[in-house]
Amino acid sequence: MTSSTLSSRPASRVQRRIVWGIRILLALTFGAAGTAKLAGVPQMVQVFDAIGFGQWFRYVTGFVEIGGAVLLLVPATGFLGGLLLAVTMVFGAATHLVLIGGSPVPAIVLGLLSAFVAWRLRPVPAARAA
Repeated sequence: MTSSTLSSRPASRVQRRIVWGIRILLALTFGAAGTAKLAGVPQMVQVFDAIGFGQWFRYVTGFVEIGGAVLLLVPATGFLGGLLLAVTMVFGAATHLVLIGGSPVPAIVLGLLSAFVAWRLRPVPAARAA
């Protein structure tokens, strides 16, 4: 193996369970939110009307959230799912602050949890994993 080979870092059983618990919680949350967007729940339609990009953006956001939720649940893609959803929530919090008002706290909390998962699951060079 070369030093450029990637490996996951060792973690205790408790740490793995905590990360899995957060992954499942996030997957359920983003899955529900994405489904609400794709189903055209009136509140979601109103929010995306207020954003002003059109309803196509609601569909894109719904697919991103559901896709991120699925990625979180697949062991090999958990890092990508966490990263995708963390970036999505940065834009979600910014949207609340700049365009539509309301509290950005839920988006910030979900973004921080997603970033934590991405950080815990980030690939590290094999030389550093030991």
